[in-house]
Amino acid sequence: MIPQETEKYIVKYLTNQATLSELDELALWLEKPTNEKIFLNYIKTNYAINYNMKKFDINRSKKELLDYINKENKQCQLQKRQQIFKYVVAAAIVLFISLTFIFNKDNTEISKPIIVNNNIKTGKDKAVLTLENGTDIPIENGQINIRENITSNGKELIYNTQKSNQTEIIYNYLTIPRGGQYFVKLSDGTRVWLNSESKLKYPISFIVGEVRQVELVYGEAYFDVSPSENHNGMSFKVNHDKQEVEVLGTEFNIKAYKDETNIYTTLVEGKVLVSNEMVKQNLLPNEQSNISRYNRDIAVNTVDVYKEIAWKEGVFSFRRKSLGEIMKVLSRWYDIDVVFAKENLENQRFNGTLGKNQSIVDILSAIKNTNIIGNYEINNRTVILK
Repeated sequence: MIPQETEKYIVKYLTNQATLSELDELALWLEKPTNEKIFLNYIKTNYAINYNMKKFDINRSKKELLDYINKENKQCQLQKRQQIFKYVVAAAIVLFISLTFIFNKDNTEISKPIIVNNNIKTGKDKAVLTLENGTDIPIENGQINIRENITSNGKELIYNTQKSNQTEIIYNYLTIPRGGQYFVKLSDGTRVWLNSESKLKYPISFIVGEVRQVELVYGEAYFDVSPSENHNGMSFKVNHDKQEVEVLGTEFNIKAYKDETNIYTTLVEGKVLVSNEMVKQNLLPNEQSNISRYNRDIAVNTVDVYKEIAWKEGVFSFRRKSLGEIMKVLSRWYDIDVVFAKENLENQRFNGTLGKNQSIVDILSAIKNTNIIGNYEINNRTVILK
């Protein structure tokens, strides 16, 4: 079994997002001969991760990899990076053979998708900040000095830490549209990553000596909470109309979309208390609570945490997800409408890991090449699956 951190490094490398330090860690792991087989099996199981590797140009890719390493760090250990490349190429060959067999097993010509007018763009960092007076400020590109204690560089919103004697809470809202994502650092040092189609309500400054509280109005957010010992022992709460999560200092993910019937809270590290009007439940790392909007129960399951928070790392990770569930995720990131032309098509299951920086055509082609769908059509911002 691949360690969670190592899996993250593999996915980030294959989606062109790994840092040099992550490449180092991956190289160390691959030095053990037994890990080669594990690595190749992982690639085969998650073959959608590298759909584009069918067109893998070994010499060009090797040169790009080495040029990148030399540019970023001339003192890096080239032997380790080259070792990673060796295993990736081996995986690509296995992948190519596997895909050739899978895609051409019926010896039929694969029909080409119909693209009438492709207006679909990959999602990016963007948000709308609503100030306490109701003013909406779009945040997308470039440095913005919004207030004396609020700045943005187009990718993140920072509330500078202030020692305040205020007794009144003043709230801001951060709304992430479809096709967007954003990061905000609250005044207490808590860091929050917000996924597409999400909205967070939070104080511009917390009152000293009181519980720090924010509200996830809807959507998905990853919280890295500033420890309570840095705030006179005061805990941190994330409210939602169907649940409350209380923490002292930890990392966790909440998924609570308006068009989904369940609310999921996934604990990465530390400890949290999830509660609603009737039930309280402690979570431990690698556990996920599940609350239905239609009853008061709190179910708890052990999950693969990385797959639950991969969106934060720039990755779509789908494990036995239905096409209906997958297209909900994609519709938010690419801001598209999806139509299923065949009955029960949305119930088909898919395994795969894909980069959020890939075009919608690459994503749909990867899904199509697993034979889950026969074909697809793009017409402006509408995707039709056939």
